[in-house]
Amino acid sequence: MTTPRTVLITGGNRGIGRAIAEEFVAAGHRVAVTVRSGEGPAGTLSVVADVTNAESLNAAFAEIEAKLGPVEVLVANAGITRDTLLMRMTDEEFEEVLDTNLTGSFRVLRRATKGMIKAKFGRVIFIGSVVALLGSAGQVNYSAAKSGLVGMARSLTRELAGRGITANVVAPGFIDTDMTSVLPEETIAQYKKNIPAGRFASPEEVAKVVAWLASDDAAYISGAVIPVDGGLGMGH
Repeated sequence: MTTPRTVLITGGNRGIGRAIAEEFVAAGHRVAVTVRSGEGPAGTLSVVADVTNAESLNAAFAEIEAKLGPVEVLVANAGITRDTLLMRMTDEEFEEVLDTNLTGSFRVLRRATKGMIKAKFGRVIFIGSVVALLGSAGQVNYSAAKSGLVGMARSLTRELAGRGITANVVAPGFIDTDMTSVLPEETIAQYKKNIPAGRFASPEEVAKVVAWLASDDAAYISGAVIPVDGGLGMGH
């Protein structure tokens, strides 16, 4: 049985983040989620925070620590896309995606590790993407941000693995969420052709891998990129 922990998931009110929050609640953990609007799933503490704003994160952490205790497991999931081809991509479209997906993860990480170092225990799980290492046309900004998380996890491992803190990246492929449900049928069929498993994943399939990485069983895994992509990114 895994020890109950205080878990924080950024962007935990929809899609993969919500499924991760539900998985941790079901396993008996104390779960907080950051939201920009809306609520996390039943059984979670929802705190309004924006990962691009350090002050709002400090306030969120203060509330979580007061109500649930210091954060022991951090799942950095909050992310946005601004897809467009390189020649049309504006500075703003590049910088916005980096600021939320990469710098936002750094801001949350920096704040969370204070308590982890003190406790000599921590699990950091970044939600990356298959495109981090595979690449994707129209996603120069997004894949750059997601591949940056790999360097972050590995550098963090070199800094803090000796203090009982692990850092890993879970790299989902195509997942059945609101983001993919709006794609045209023929686009979905084309994507599925490229996936050896021949289907998209459910958000729950990603959530179970994240929960396992946070468990006592995964204490010796750090600096890894774990794909949940049906074989799409093999060799990367």
